[in-house]
Amino acid sequence: QVQLVESGGGLVQAGGSLRLSCAASGRTFSSYGMGWFRQAPEKEREFVAAISWSGSNTYYADSVKGRFIISRNNAKNTVFLQMNSLKSEDTAVYYCARRLGTYSSDSYYYRVGEYDVWGRGTQVTVSS
Repeated sequence: QVQLVESGGGLVQAGGSLRLSCAASGRTFSSYGMGWFRQAPEKEREFVAAISWSGSNTYYADSVKGRFIISRNNAKNTVFLQMNSLKSEDTAVYYCARRLGTYSSDSYYYRVGEYDVWGRGTQVTVSS
């Protein structure tokens, strides 16, 4: 069974940077699109960024566009989220997730329901 394990979260001052990693088990990682979501206390889980299975297409929530970068290394079964110019409103638990189905289209990449495997999350706290 595929497992996703996030790492790299922590406490950072506003304006700082963090790099999240998500390591995936299994041999078919390169066949799946991947996404990052986040959930703040008492809020719904929200889309942050997504990357196609090939890595050629990336998508971002408006709130992080220009500050966050998603990337992947298929040889190492890992997807990354580079977070720059962090703000207090970026404070949340960040989750890595795998898209439903192999070689999926990029449609609806922002929907929670389009992902079937989730990590346990990593806490990111930005102090102002």
